Amino acid sequence: MELPPEIGEVLLTEEMIRDKIRELAKRITDDYRDRDLLLVGVLKGAFILMSDLAREISLPLEFDFMAVSSYGSATRTSGVVRILKDLDFEISGRHVLLVEDIIDSGLTLLYLLKYLQTRTPASLEVCALMRKEGIQKVALDVRYEGFEIPARFVVGYGLDYRQKYRNLPYVAVMREEPPHSG
Repeated sequence: MELPPEIGEVLLTEEMIRDKIRELAKRITDDYRDRDLLLVGVLKGAFILMSDLAREISLPLEFDFMAVSSYGSATRTSGVVRILKDLDFEISGRHVLLVEDIIDSGLTLLYLLKYLQTRTPASLEVCALMRKEGIQKVALDVRYEGFEIPARFVVGYGLDYRQKYRNLPYVAVMREEPPHSG
């Protein structure tokens, strides 16, 4: 596949991502074998990961989605979280796996975990494809974690810059990183 001219270094190839998702899905399948699992995707970034992950998990699954905003039009999180779309299903007593594309500061994920915990799920765990190294502002227990990547602005595999590049089958940095705001 030819890279768009604005895309620089590819950090995670399509094959690397596919292999990691299979590995994570096997662990999730083993851990939840006798439990009723609900996957909750954090939109928009996690929709591709959740789709690929769900097809690799060898269990009957249910799905729900949340949409949150902590960036606005900025390229760095503001730390202020707004829920744009809440869950459609009740999670009390359910085994919930929150599916997230990337962990930056961790502030949004911490907010979501606290918010969901108030709804008394039987269990609440996180599956994140990527974590940016060295920039977390809070300690998080991520049970299923894919890759640690450099603290750079990345696009592809669900991640965007101004709503573009989500459809790239790999994760890459932009040739010129966007200016940080906020």
